[in-house]
Amino acid sequence: MALSAKPQKLFRTMHEIEPYYRWLEFYHPYQDEQSPYHGEPEEKIYFTSAVYNYLIHPDWDSFGSETLYIKILYANYDNGHMIMEMIGEWNDALHNDIMYLKREIIDHFLPLGINKYILIGESVFNYHGNETDYYEEWYSEVEDGWIVAMGFQEYVYKEWERFHLDYYIHFGGTLEIDNWRTLKPALVCELVDKLITRRLN
Repeated sequence: MALSAKPQKLFRTMHEIEPYYRWLEFYHPYQDEQSPYHGEPEEKIYFTSAVYNYLIHPDWDSFGSETLYIKILYANYDNGHMIMEMIGEWNDALHNDIMYLKREIIDHFLPLGINKYILIGESVFNYHGNETDYYEEWYSEVEDGWIVAMGFQEYVYKEWERFHLDYYIHFGGTLEIDNWRTLKPALVCELVDKLITRRLN
């Protein structure tokens, strides 16, 4: 697989990239009894997960994909918000990653009232598209909610547009909140709510 210099550099440092951890006082997926990750050990010290033989930090969580991992940073069941950080390669063509994400994570949280999803993809280095069925399904099931992506590489967004994922996922423009780490998670959700309302109107 031919990779640009930027992804190669990311591969070399993957084991050092941790999911954002300064919101644990607001939400912890291992302590949330409604989370699929409830009860997992809070301190993981062994490097067991990898993307193309490149080990990743043990704090990232698996959902069935061979190349994409996540961390649920925040979930608010009263307001229906979730913030999820991602790392690796999003590969629908070979691994049907959207199927695993939809069936293992989204289908778990939708019945619990989560219908507004923020995906943070600063550490997602590639996207390979295929069919859009699961995106369509996800989009239709959030009803009055939304799916927003921020922080993904520009070439990932271009691939999304090529596969028409912009029909289902909002991204770009004012939705790129670069300083999200400096804000409390509820404020990030509130800002995105306002920005989506403004965009749709």
